[in-house]
Amino acid sequence: MHDGWEVLPATDERFEDLATVINPRRNPKHCWCLAPRFAQREIRDLGGDSREEAMRELTRRRPPPGVLAYRDGEPVGWCGMAPRSAMPRLARSEVMPAVDDVPVWSIVCLVVRVGHRRQGVTGQLIDGAVAYAASHGAPAVEAYPVDPEGGRVDQTMAYVGTVPMFERVGFRVIGETRATSANRVRWVVRRDLVPDAAAS
Repeated sequence: MHDGWEVLPATDERFEDLATVINPRRNPKHCWCLAPRFAQREIRDLGGDSREEAMRELTRRRPPPGVLAYRDGEPVGWCGMAPRSAMPRLARSEVMPAVDDVPVWSIVCLVVRVGHRRQGVTGQLIDGAVAYAASHGAPAVEAYPVDPEGGRVDQTMAYVGTVPMFERVGFRVIGETRATSANRVRWVVRRDLVPDAAAS
Protein backbone atom coordinates (compact mmCIF):
# COMPACT_ATOMS: atom_id res chain seq x y z
CA MET A 1 0.00 0.00 0.00
CA HIS A 2 1.10 3.64 -0.24
CA ASP A 3 0.35 7.14 1.05
CA GLY A 4 0.09 5.89 4.62
CA TRP A 5 -2.31 3.03 3.82
CA GLU A 6 -1.78 -0.53 4.99
CA VAL A 7 -4.11 -3.54 5.05
CA LEU A 8 -3.18 -6.33 7.47
CA PRO A 9 -4.74 -9.61 8.60
CA ALA A 10 -6.93 -9.37 11.72
CA THR A 11 -4.85 -11.72 13.84
CA ASP A 12 -5.13 -12.02 17.61
CA GLU A 13 -2.42 -9.43 18.29
CA ARG A 14 -4.59 -6.90 16.39
CA PHE A 15 -7.81 -7.76 18.19
CA GLU A 16 -7.98 -4.41 20.00
CA ASP A 17 -7.75 -2.63 16.64
CA LEU A 18 -10.54 -4.83 15.30
CA ALA A 19 -12.74 -3.97 18.27
CA THR A 20 -11.97 -0.26 17.83
CA VAL A 21 -13.42 -0.43 14.32
CA ILE A 22 -16.44 -2.71 14.70
CA ASN A 23 -17.45 -2.48 18.37
CA PRO A 24 -15.57 0.30 20.20
CA ARG A 25 -17.94 0.30 23.18
CA ARG A 26 -17.69 -3.48 23.55
CA ASN A 27 -21.48 -3.80 23.51
CA PRO A 28 -22.15 -7.54 23.97
CA LYS A 29 -25.30 -7.27 21.83
CA HIS A 30 -23.58 -5.36 19.04
CA CYS A 31 -22.44 -7.14 15.89
CA TRP A 32 -19.09 -8.95 15.94
CA CYS A 33 -19.36 -10.10 12.30
CA LEU A 34 -20.31 -13.62 13.34
CA ALA A 35 -23.80 -14.00 11.85
CA PRO A 36 -22.62 -14.70 8.28
CA ARG A 37 -20.37 -17.44 9.63
CA PHE A 38 -22.21 -19.37 12.32
CA ALA A 39 -25.62 -20.16 13.77
CA GLN A 40 -26.24 -19.01 17.35
CA ARG A 41 -25.46 -22.44 18.81
CA GLU A 42 -22.14 -22.53 16.98
CA ILE A 43 -21.26 -19.05 18.26
CA ARG A 44 -22.03 -20.18 21.79
CA ASP A 45 -19.84 -23.25 21.38
CA LEU A 46 -17.00 -21.09 20.06
CA GLY A 47 -17.06 -18.32 22.66
CA GLY A 48 -19.16 -19.48 25.56
CA ASP A 49 -21.68 -16.76 26.32
CA SER A 50 -19.51 -14.04 24.77
CA ARG A 51 -19.68 -13.05 21.11
CA GLU A 52 -16.54 -11.02 21.67
CA GLU A 53 -14.68 -14.13 22.81
CA ALA A 54 -16.00 -16.04 19.80
CA MET A 55 -14.50 -13.43 17.48
CA ARG A 56 -11.29 -13.39 19.50
CA GLU A 57 -11.03 -17.14 18.99
CA LEU A 58 -11.45 -16.67 15.24
CA THR A 59 -8.56 -14.20 15.16
CA ARG A 60 -6.36 -16.98 16.58
CA ARG A 61 -7.13 -19.22 13.64
CA ARG A 62 -5.47 -19.27 10.24
CA PRO A 63 -6.56 -17.75 8.05
CA PRO A 64 -7.98 -15.06 10.33
CA PRO A 65 -11.56 -13.83 9.83
CA GLY A 66 -10.66 -10.74 7.82
CA VAL A 67 -8.36 -7.80 7.35
CA LEU A 68 -7.98 -4.34 8.84
CA ALA A 69 -7.19 -1.12 6.98
CA TYR A 70 -4.79 1.32 8.63
CA ARG A 71 -4.13 4.91 7.66
CA ASP A 72 -0.96 6.38 9.10
CA GLY A 73 -0.97 3.56 11.66
CA GLU A 74 -4.56 4.11 12.82
CA PRO A 75 -7.17 1.35 12.31
CA VAL A 76 -9.95 2.77 10.11
CA GLY A 77 -11.67 -0.15 8.38
CA TRP A 78 -12.60 -3.83 8.60
CA CYS A 79 -13.33 -6.37 5.89
CA GLY A 80 -14.75 -9.67 7.08
CA MET A 81 -13.60 -12.35 4.65
CA ALA A 82 -12.37 -15.93 4.42
CA PRO A 83 -12.56 -18.89 2.08
CA ARG A 84 -16.26 -19.51 1.50
CA SER A 85 -15.74 -23.11 2.58
CA ALA A 86 -14.43 -21.87 5.96
CA MET A 87 -17.70 -20.07 6.75
CA PRO A 88 -20.17 -22.87 7.46
CA ARG A 89 -23.33 -20.77 7.47
CA LEU A 90 -22.49 -19.17 4.14
CA ALA A 91 -21.27 -22.44 2.63
CA ARG A 92 -24.61 -24.11 3.32
CA SER A 93 -26.79 -21.07 2.55
CA GLU A 94 -29.86 -21.80 0.43
CA VAL A 95 -30.46 -18.14 -0.43
CA MET A 96 -26.84 -17.45 -1.43
CA PRO A 97 -25.76 -20.77 -2.94
CA ALA A 98 -22.41 -21.18 -4.67
CA VAL A 99 -22.46 -20.07 -8.30
CA ASP A 100 -19.99 -22.74 -9.38
CA ASP A 101 -17.20 -24.95 -8.04
CA VAL A 102 -14.49 -22.26 -7.89
CA PRO A 103 -13.04 -22.24 -4.32
CA VAL A 104 -13.62 -18.52 -3.85
CA TRP A 105 -12.89 -16.36 -0.85
CA SER A 106 -15.95 -14.38 0.23
CA ILE A 107 -16.25 -10.84 1.56
CA VAL A 108 -19.18 -10.77 3.98
CA CYS A 109 -18.77 -7.45 5.77
CA LEU A 110 -17.29 -3.98 5.27
CA VAL A 111 -17.07 -1.44 8.09
CA VAL A 112 -15.47 1.99 8.01
CA ARG A 113 -14.86 3.56 11.38
CA VAL A 114 -16.93 6.61 12.29
CA GLY A 115 -15.01 9.76 11.47
CA HIS A 116 -13.22 8.15 8.52
CA ARG A 117 -16.05 7.64 6.06
CA ARG A 118 -16.06 9.16 2.56
CA GLN A 119 -12.27 9.32 2.63
CA GLY A 120 -11.43 6.45 0.29
CA VAL A 121 -11.14 3.80 2.96
CA THR A 122 -13.43 1.27 1.27
CA GLY A 123 -11.48 1.09 -1.98
CA GLN A 124 -8.19 0.64 -0.13
CA LEU A 125 -9.79 -1.96 2.13
CA ILE A 126 -11.24 -4.07 -0.69
CA ASP A 127 -8.04 -3.91 -2.73
CA GLY A 128 -6.03 -4.95 0.31
CA ALA A 129 -8.44 -7.77 1.07
CA VAL A 130 -8.16 -9.06 -2.50
CA ALA A 131 -4.36 -8.88 -2.34
CA TYR A 132 -4.39 -10.82 0.93
CA ALA A 133 -6.63 -13.53 -0.55
CA ALA A 134 -4.39 -13.71 -3.63
CA SER A 135 -1.32 -14.17 -1.43
CA HIS A 136 -3.03 -17.24 0.02
CA GLY A 137 -3.77 -18.75 -3.37
CA ALA A 138 -7.40 -17.68 -3.80
CA PRO A 139 -8.45 -18.04 -7.45
CA ALA A 140 -11.21 -15.44 -7.04
CA VAL A 141 -12.90 -13.21 -4.46
CA GLU A 142 -16.66 -12.77 -4.21
CA ALA A 143 -18.98 -10.39 -2.37
CA TYR A 144 -22.75 -10.14 -2.08
CA PRO A 145 -23.71 -6.44 -2.24
CA VAL A 146 -26.90 -4.62 -3.13
CA ASP A 147 -27.55 -2.32 -6.07
CA PRO A 148 -28.67 1.05 -4.67
CA GLU A 149 -30.22 1.93 -8.05
CA GLY A 150 -29.38 5.58 -7.60
CA GLY A 151 -30.67 5.70 -4.03
CA ARG A 152 -29.06 5.36 -0.64
CA VAL A 153 -28.67 2.16 1.34
CA ASP A 154 -29.88 2.15 4.94
CA GLN A 155 -26.82 2.69 7.14
CA THR A 156 -27.60 -0.37 9.25
CA MET A 157 -27.39 -2.54 6.13
CA ALA A 158 -24.41 -0.78 4.53
CA TYR A 159 -22.04 -3.51 5.70
CA VAL A 160 -22.91 -5.63 2.64
CA GLY A 161 -21.58 -2.94 0.29
CA THR A 162 -22.98 -1.81 -3.04
CA VAL A 163 -22.46 -3.13 -6.55
CA PRO A 164 -20.87 0.13 -7.82
CA MET A 165 -18.45 0.11 -4.87
CA PHE A 166 -17.11 -3.26 -5.98
CA GLU A 167 -17.24 -2.52 -9.70
CA ARG A 168 -14.91 0.44 -9.14
CA VAL A 169 -12.21 -1.98 -7.94
CA GLY A 170 -12.50 -4.59 -10.67
CA PHE A 171 -15.40 -6.84 -9.64
CA ARG A 172 -18.13 -7.89 -12.07
CA VAL A 173 -21.69 -9.07 -11.48
CA ILE A 174 -21.99 -12.79 -12.16
CA GLY A 175 -25.32 -13.70 -10.60
CA GLU A 176 -28.29 -12.89 -8.41
CA THR A 177 -28.99 -14.35 -4.98
CA ARG A 178 -32.30 -14.97 -3.27
CA ALA A 179 -31.14 -12.92 -0.30
CA THR A 180 -32.12 -9.31 0.36
CA SER A 181 -30.79 -6.48 2.49
CA ALA A 182 -32.87 -3.36 3.24
CA ASN A 183 -35.44 -4.84 0.83
CA ARG A 184 -32.92 -4.86 -2.00
CA VAL A 185 -31.69 -7.93 -3.86
CA ARG A 186 -28.13 -8.99 -3.10
CA TRP A 187 -25.99 -9.79 -6.12
CA VAL A 188 -22.92 -11.97 -6.56
CA VAL A 189 -19.90 -9.97 -7.69
CA ARG A 190 -16.55 -11.56 -8.39
CA ARG A 191 -12.97 -10.54 -9.10
CA ASP A 192 -10.97 -13.31 -10.74
CA LEU A 193 -7.35 -13.59 -9.60
CA VAL A 194 -6.19 -16.27 -12.00
CA PRO A 195 -7.08 -16.64 -15.70
CA ASP A 196 -10.20 -18.67 -16.38
CA ALA A 197 -10.95 -19.17 -12.68
CA ALA A 198 -14.52 -20.18 -13.46
CA ALA A 199 -13.25 -23.00 -15.65
CA SER A 200 -10.72 -24.36 -13.13
